[in-house]
Amino acid sequence: MRTSALRLLAATAAFIAVSSVQAADLPSRFSPAPAYDALPVFTWSGFYAGVNLGYGRSSGVSQYYDPAFNVTGGRRKSGFVGGVQGGYNYQLGMFVVGAEADLQYAAIGDKGATYLGTYYRGEEEGYFGTVRARAGLAVDRALVFGSLGFAYGDLGGNKDLDAALGYRRDDSTSGGWTLGGGLEYAVTDNFTAKLEGLYVNLDTSDSYSLAGRVNIRRDTEFSLFRAGLNYKFN
Repeated sequence: MRTSALRLLAATAAFIAVSSVQAADLPSRFSPAPAYDALPVFTWSGFYAGVNLGYGRSSGVSQYYDPAFNVTGGRRKSGFVGGVQGGYNYQLGMFVVGAEADLQYAAIGDKGATYLGTYYRGEEEGYFGTVRARAGLAVDRALVFGSLGFAYGDLGGNKDLDAALGYRRDDSTSGGWTLGGGLEYAVTDNFTAKLEGLYVNLDTSDSYSLAGRVNIRRDTEFSLFRAGLNYKFN
């Protein structure tokens, strides 16, 4: 009896072993878990360059010399601005810092005005540029930023009327400062679009007649709103 039981136990163990080996050779009914491939995280770090266009409005005035009242009068204008920009961003966590430079064409100078029967021809077109530090807060592909820096340009003002030389205005580049801010969004990993506002204040410039008298004083201040498109280099 004991011998029969031992033989039955040995046969059962052998059957289980053979079944296990055969089952290991069969294909599994369950697919293996796919390998996790994390999507790349967008970063604002890197160099970029692009173009912009927008609308500007002068808040400075051109004053005319009057022998009785010293300087008086004023003229303001709004119009088109457009140009190119380039810079570099560095992202650390949610914070982004960088620098940007731009060069702009602007048609926001004076059209001209008549004062006490004398017409002073305007200088509508000009240029300006800025070199600014930027800092902002990034939420994935959106960046809210502010900027502050140096501005320069030759923009706006009227030409004085010189008895010997006729209408003229000294072409000179003035320096000043600028501040602004905006919103930028990464449409793809390489292209970003932005909306930005800037205020620019350039030093006051004078225009002199042949006799050395100041006929026109140009106070160049203006604000602008522009849209831009940048290409970000990897």
